[in-house]
Amino acid sequence: MGRLVPAVTRALDILELFLDGDGTLSAPEVTRKLQLPRTTVHELMTTLAARSYLVPVPGRPGRFRLGVRTYQLGSRYAEELDLAAEGQRVAREVAETCDETVHVAILEDLDVIYIAKVDSTHAVRMVSAAGRRLPAHCTSVGKMLLASLSQDEFDTRIDGRELAAMTANSITDPDALRAALDTVRERGIATEHRESNPDVSCVAAPVRDSTGRVVAALSISVPMIRWNEEREAELAELAAKGADDLSVSLGHRGDAR
Repeated sequence: MGRLVPAVTRALDILELFLDGDGTLSAPEVTRKLQLPRTTVHELMTTLAARSYLVPVPGRPGRFRLGVRTYQLGSRYAEELDLAAEGQRVAREVAETCDETVHVAILEDLDVIYIAKVDSTHAVRMVSAAGRRLPAHCTSVGKMLLASLSQDEFDTRIDGRELAAMTANSITDPDALRAALDTVRERGIATEHRESNPDVSCVAAPVRDSTGRVVAALSISVPMIRWNEEREAELAELAAKGADDLSVSLGHRGDAR
C-alpha cells in the first residue's frame, strides 16, 4: 500500500459527514466536527463545490449538500454491482419459504452493512433495516464474512481493536472469536445465538462472486420463541440454498460453501 494523501483523506472525511443528520452542513460545522483549521475546510469545500461534489442549499446561505457528482459515482457503482438487487430478490424467495426475516450483508472493516432485507409476516419478528451497520463479530453474517478473510487480513483488522458487546452473549475475546471462526470455516455455516439481540438467533451462509470470492452473506433471523435445534438445522439448509442461488446469479459456479 502507498502513502495516504492527507488532503484527499480530509476531503473524503468531509464528504462522509454528509451521510449523517439531514444531509446538509456548513463550513463551521465541518470545522468543528473534524477539528480542522478553518482555512483548510474552506479550501477543501470550495474545491469540492467547484467539482460538483457539493452544492449550496437553496434558501439556506452557507449550507451545502452532496452534489450531482456523488450521485453519478454512486449510480455507476450500482450499475456495476447487481448484488443489492439480486440479494433482495433471493431474500424475498427465501423469506417466502420460511416466513422469517432474511438479510443479505457485506463486510466493511469490522462491521456488516445490510444491503437487502425482507421481513417475516409474523407479529413477533426481528426489527431491522437495509443500510443498518452492526459489529461483525456479533452477527452470523459477520462471522461468515470474517471467516472468509485470510488470517493475516483478519489479524490486521482486529489488531488493537475492542470487540464491543451488544448483549451478554456477545463474543468480546479475540481468541474466542478466532475459535468461533474456525468452526464457521469447518461447517460452512455461521450461527449467532442472542449475540446481537437478546431475543433473536440467526444462521448465515456465504455468497460468492464469479471468481469464487466471498462478497456477502445471507442470513435468516428467528425470535427465540420459534428457535430450536431442529429449526436451526432446517434454516441452515435454507440459508445455504439461498446463498448458493444468489452466488449463481453473480456468476459463481458450484456450491458456494
